[in-house]
Amino acid sequence: MKILVTGAAGFIGFHVSEKLVEKGHEVVGLDNINDYYDPKLKYDRLSELGIDSEKAKKFNILSKSKLPNVSFSFIRLDLADRQALPGLFSSQKFDIVCNLAAQAGVRYSIENPEAYVDSNIVGFLNILECCRHNAIEHLVYASSSSVYGLNEKIPFETSDSVDHPISLYAATKKSNELMAHTYSHLYGFATTGLRFFTVYGPWGRPDMAMFLFTDAIINDRPIKVFNKGAMERDFTYIDDITEGVVRIIEKKKDSKNNLKADYQIYNIGNNSSVKLLDFISAIEQKLEKTASKEMLPMQPGDVERTWANVDDLINDYDYRPNTSIEKGVSAFIDWYKKYYKI
Repeated sequence: MKILVTGAAGFIGFHVSEKLVEKGHEVVGLDNINDYYDPKLKYDRLSELGIDSEKAKKFNILSKSKLPNVSFSFIRLDLADRQALPGLFSSQKFDIVCNLAAQAGVRYSIENPEAYVDSNIVGFLNILECCRHNAIEHLVYASSSSVYGLNEKIPFETSDSVDHPISLYAATKKSNELMAHTYSHLYGFATTGLRFFTVYGPWGRPDMAMFLFTDAIINDRPIKVFNKGAMERDFTYIDDITEGVVRIIEKKKDSKNNLKADYQIYNIGNNSSVKLLDFISAIEQKLEKTASKEMLPMQPGDVERTWANVDDLINDYDYRPNTSIEKGVSAFIDWYKKYYKI
């Protein structure tokens, strides 16, 4: 298939693009490469896919991978660009769209709300419009566990009400799900939203706990432990996320059933809840170093606990993420040391 992956220079988008190419698909990656975190990490991810960094810096120019047998091209483009995005769709004739581009981060949405509306609302609407006008059969898109907000019932199920988000980031992701439902109903193409749960692993984002903790401990800085450590997360290793996304893309296309207009939501998580202090302990053990901990109160927009019920994913795609924290933490730290030459 020919697949558009937006957010291809991002953490999840890079891994999904890499996996799709390995499986023989033709992938066009799109990213605006903003400066929410160091763009060098984004360009280095693209380099792993054979894209020249200098070419990647130019807007609206499609550049092809220089690696042999790698069907990957990249274009730097903003989803909010209502002129350039339709042109890309009309010229490339995609079969499937996988929208992983978004302004990420719960806490940053409190400081810079406009960025979330531009990317996560305006940009997503533009994606939906391009799918509508270019006969895209299936749109797979990233949602987030943050949509569960103040829900107290554990584990979180996709049938739960998600009417109480506590960050603008979460509100934009819930909005994406509502918008996708509307377009599936009105215009007859399938949409599948994926609620990711605390993704971590090699090439991860520098603003996330795995990266922040590892970097601080190695460099003898205290780590910030919010809610005084009384938090739990359904930490999900990146390879488990990638496998889930690719299965949904491929099985949906290859289904013997007619690809009727439908709307689906799935949790992709490890189906377990790990105490934050146990997560930190796994990092300490791998580094053979004890963290200096700065115990802090809960931050605005945070929740105390997340846990994904993945029964629907198991039933429909025969898939359940299962990478242990110990294995995932070890893989991340090995990558971190190699990348930063430690």
